Amino acid sequence: MPNIKSAKKRVEVIKTKTLQNSMIKSQYKTAIKKLDVAIEKNDNVEDAFKKAVKSVDQACAKGVLKKNTASRKKSQLSKKVANVK
Repeated sequence: MPNIKSAKKRVEVIKTKTLQNSMIKSQYKTAIKKLDVAIEKNDNVEDAFKKAVKSVDQACAKGVLKKNTASRKKSQLSKKVANVK
């Protein structure tokens, strides 16, 4: 446990940032799962795909995902959608 005031503050800031990052991560993972369900049911696939790509892009913009990781995930999603058609 830190003794210095600035170190104590950093601990609190890190907790907050970790919570925000986990929320963003959960959001894009949920969007991907919803896309998988839409692909299985073959219902509203394009809409779910757009939402999933948008959430991955937002996670990338927030720094939760690296640029190449986001690009890879979007590519995987587009391949899934292309196989449905």
